[in-house]
Amino acid sequence: MSEQTSRPENKMGVLPIPKLLFSMAIPIMLSMMVQALYNVVDSIFVAKLSEDALTAVSLGFPMQNLVIAFSTGLGVGINALLSRSLGEHNQKMVDESARQGFFLEMCAAAVFMVLGFTVSGAFIRSQSDSAAIVADGITYLKICIGICPFCFAAIYFERLLQATGKTKLSMISQMTGAIVNIVFDPICIFLLDWGVAGAAAATVFGQFCSAMVGLFLHLKYNKEIHLSLRGFRPHGHVIGSILGVGVPSIIMASIGSVMTYSMNRILNGFTSTAVAVFGVYFKLQSFIFMPVFGLNNAIVPIIAYNYGARRPDRMKNTIKLACAVAMAIMFAGFLTLQLFPHVLLGMFDASADMLAIGIPALRTISIAFLAAGVCIIIGSSFQALGKGVYSMVVSIARQLVVLVPVAWLLSKTGSLRAVWWSYPIAEIMGVACTAIFFLHLNKTVIKPLEQRK
Repeated sequence: MSEQTSRPENKMGVLPIPKLLFSMAIPIMLSMMVQALYNVVDSIFVAKLSEDALTAVSLGFPMQNLVIAFSTGLGVGINALLSRSLGEHNQKMVDESARQGFFLEMCAAAVFMVLGFTVSGAFIRSQSDSAAIVADGITYLKICIGICPFCFAAIYFERLLQATGKTKLSMISQMTGAIVNIVFDPICIFLLDWGVAGAAAATVFGQFCSAMVGLFLHLKYNKEIHLSLRGFRPHGHVIGSILGVGVPSIIMASIGSVMTYSMNRILNGFTSTAVAVFGVYFKLQSFIFMPVFGLNNAIVPIIAYNYGARRPDRMKNTIKLACAVAMAIMFAGFLTLQLFPHVLLGMFDASADMLAIGIPALRTISIAFLAAGVCIIIGSSFQALGKGVYSMVVSIARQLVVLVPVAWLLSKTGSLRAVWWSYPIAEIMGVACTAIFFLHLNKTVIKPLEQRK
């Protein structure tokens, strides 16, 4: 697996960092914003059915997020190994990484298909005792989770394209799925009168289209990766390398599902409207966070490539510039939620009760945005350098050790408004942990590279 081959230097090793970062990040950021737009539009359409339907979809989000966590987490591991191997000019490892990565994605998809048809009912019932909400929630999950291989395939091909710097093609693949979702949502929900099932069907169809477009673009344009399953056999060393970065990423993203599930239960103790508000918040915040996650996806291959090529100067410049951009995005999001919460909630046909709960909720939670952007970017540098466990520890500390327990304690005061303060409090912990780990990483990994030059 150490065979070296000669090829022209990839753009990730030669382009000026600002030009490289923006050329790679902007397509991903645009595609993710379209994806976020889909998330918002989807909930807007569901909200027109009823507040109970919106609550049902919100209750299904933690399990749906698990699918995203596993598919993107494995994608991070595949992406990091592929980009590092490209930087080392190791073609054999590049190709084997792609093969083993596809195997892992499909194994995970098979597990979730089984879960979708077996545990959806128990999962929704554990969060609500409303017959209407439970029925809609089960229907939604059985379709979205039970037919999830297309989601895994779509994200897999997006990551192969991103690993070689072809983020414009990745954007086309992702935007295809999101646009198909947006177009078919009203058709399936209202025209065909499928209700919540229609929202799920549109989601799955969008994922199918995204996967097919991603496959086509990879085969036609991604010549740096030779993907063939002929004579395939699982390779423990490569799988271990992918999982070494991927598993912490999976755990980190899955923690979000545990947190959301726990918050749904805490909020449902006040009123189901609070759960609906929380669901709306997640849709709205995705529109703010998705561009930062797009930036995050762009810098992982850049940092990993230059780590493999022993270019610490390019690594540090990438991190600095990405942090500055992320801070600007998150500050804009903070201002939006502070100034226009009533407008945002109004898009979801918010009732008077929903507005009374939602306006202070959005204003309070958005305070956490001011530090979140930098934490996300620094966390992605951990992943790119093979230290994904650091990101995992930060997420566990922020969401499970602090956020959920603090939210539970604040709920005991009887004040729903107090519960929302758990987010800013948890972000303080996140910033502290991130700073400690980055200082250690700079000392043990980046500085030694500088001294060797």
